[in-house]
Formats: sequence, C-alpha cells, structure tokens
Amino acid sequence: MTSDLSITIAGIKFKNPILTASGTCGYGEELAEVFDLSLLGGIVTKSITVKPREGHPPPRTAETEGGMLNAIGLANVGVDKFIEEKLKFLEPFETRVVVNVAGAAIKEYVEISARLADCPRADMVELNFSCPNVAEGMTIAGSAALAERAVREVKAVFPRPVMAKLSPNVTDIGEIARACEAGGADALSLINTLVGMAVDIKSYRPRLTNNTGGLSGPAIKPVALAAVYKVSRAVKLPLIGIGGIIDYRDVIEFMLCGASAVQIGTSLFVEPDAPIKIIKDLKKYLSENKLGAVKELIGKLRPY
Repeated sequence: MTSDLSITIAGIKFKNPILTASGTCGYGEELAEVFDLSLLGGIVTKSITVKPREGHPPPRTAETEGGMLNAIGLANVGVDKFIEEKLKFLEPFETRVVVNVAGAAIKEYVEISARLADCPRADMVELNFSCPNVAEGMTIAGSAALAERAVREVKAVFPRPVMAKLSPNVTDIGEIARACEAGGADALSLINTLVGMAVDIKSYRPRLTNNTGGLSGPAIKPVALAAVYKVSRAVKLPLIGIGGIIDYRDVIEFMLCGASAVQIGTSLFVEPDAPIKIIKDLKKYLSENKLGAVKELIGKLRPY
C-alpha cells in the first residue's frame, strides 16, 4: 500500500509534513552536505533581520538534561545578503522554503517581508514573535494587540502565506493565537523555546553569556503537545508543531493533537539526517496501519 505523505497548508503543497526548524540548520548549506534537501517537505531558514547581526558572544549553547539551551542572539547575514546569496543557494532544491523573519519593531517585520514579496522562492514567511534570548524578542509574543497588528501589516505587503511563530512564555497562548488569526495569519507554528538557565558550579557563572537562553529538545515536548492541542481548539488555522521531535512517533503525536506538519530542530545537532529517517519510518507506519494519507492523523486525538 502506497501512502500519501503530502500536506497542503494555506494552499501550499508540501511533499511531506517534515520541515526543519529555524535556527537549527542555518540556511541549508550544511545539511545539503548530509542529504538532498529536496527530500524534505520544507526548510525553515535561520531568522533574518533588516541588518546583519553578530549575536551574543560564546558560549551561546549549552547541553542540558533532555535538551539544550541556546542564546545565539539572532546572528544572521541580514536581508540583503540573504536574498542575494542564501535564497539563491536554495533555488534548485525541490522543497518549500519558509523564511523566518525577526525584528525589533513591527516596521522591521514589514520591511523584510516587503523585500521578500518579490522573491517567489520564499514560499511562506514565518514571523518570529517569540525569540526569548534577545532583549526585544518577547514584546510582540506576549501582546495580542501587537501580534494581530504585526500579522495584518505583513499580510498587506507579502502576497503569499504568512505564519506566526508562537511562544510558550505567555499567560494564554490561545489568546495570542486568536489574535494572529484575526490579523489574517494563514498558519501558526508552535512552540518556540522556553526560557531556561544552566549554571557552572565551579565558576559560579551561567553557562551562557546571555545568562538565560531558549530551552529546546525532548524536555519540552509535553509542553509543546499541550500547546498544540490547546491552540487547535482555539483557532481554525493549520498548525505546525515544534518541540522535542526526534522520531516518527513524536510526529504522529503532534499530528493527533492537531498539527498538520512539524519542524525538526534540536535533534539535527545529534543526528543531522534525522528528518530522512523520520520520513521513511512515517511512511512505514502509515502502510502498516493501512492509512492512505498522513493527513488522516490530523486532530484525531480521542481525549477523555
């Protein structure tokens, strides 16, 4: 039995529901040395800002129990070089490209998205409202009014689907999701990292120069699943689940909770070809369980 792995989100067809997560594979060059990027459903690029950023000084990553902390500080090449070099590199690969956009103010999200409007290779933008390791990163993420306004203003300048990336570090993620929906968002991705910290007991110093950072990896999966489940009941938008996915079983859990697709992040640091193994195992699972299409799993959780 041949099962259909394709998923359509906001009118964009992905060959399978497996995407990479922003910030975990740069702009794709490194992963392209490990496997053919065309095998992915999509690649989500590193966050892009208006001007280049160096980010925080090292150490800016630290391993923790069941995950890792990072405080990269949105280091990136800036939108000009991204369009000229990085987007051009991705041109020949037969996979969807989602460009993660970040900024210190709404006008910066709008400026970058307007630049990307003329780049058809950017199939979708993902608005990073939720980076917890830069000073201004949580302003929009925690404000329903700002999130709604940001989405609406980006929608006015970007002609293709707009996705908002939500933070778990808020009082009510459902409220922010509804605000993004009201602003015209085509999809939502969740969750971004949780705020965390690690300490070196010899030096008495934090293990990151930013002191705190974003916690990712298997440790946050239960939080991510609960967030996807909650948001799936709050809005009608397609969701892309993120948080601690290391194998096909994790993918299935997210889809049952309401996700249409997922993003693989921290596991890429441990096993760079993890997405390819997951795609293969997911196809096998569908066949063994006589499921004709992966979309049959979406939202099929049977809660008590």
